[in-house]
Amino acid sequence: MHIRNARTDDFTQILRLNDESVHFLSPLDHERLTLLHGQAAYHRVSEDEGEVVAFLLAFGEGAAYDSPNYRWFAGRFERFLYIDRVVVDRRQQGRGIGQRFYADLLSFARASGARLVTCEFDLDPPNDQSRRFHASFGFREVGTQFYAAAGKQVSLQALSIDPVTRA
Repeated sequence: MHIRNARTDDFTQILRLNDESVHFLSPLDHERLTLLHGQAAYHRVSEDEGEVVAFLLAFGEGAAYDSPNYRWFAGRFERFLYIDRVVVDRRQQGRGIGQRFYADLLSFARASGARLVTCEFDLDPPNDQSRRFHASFGFREVGTQFYAAAGKQVSLQALSIDPVTRA
């Protein structure tokens, strides 16, 4: 199992994974994924025996991304990397893929000069698995948002990081 940059020929498998977890995420179709892939600072997949079993999609500051959560962070922070979505195939959960992805993402964030890594997870309805996972990395709540149309509230999270110093 290894992490590599996402390619357009991965999109069918990425869309399948997104559909499995759409109750925690926004829906994606091929056109939207193509747009987001082009804007992403980080879009990588975890592959096992030729099959994409997980993906992580993140945006840096200055992206033209229309997500209200991304916009919330963009209005408050200058140098950040926003985790839009991370999905691990249900059959692969519990194997450390999420931890490996976040370690890779944090290395990428440091190397790119980001000061914060940001994300959100559902408070209502609760996503306790995501809450525990992010707390284990040291993420802290910096705000909340409520979406009446979706009937949910999210916790906006941030993790301060030290960028790699270059000599």
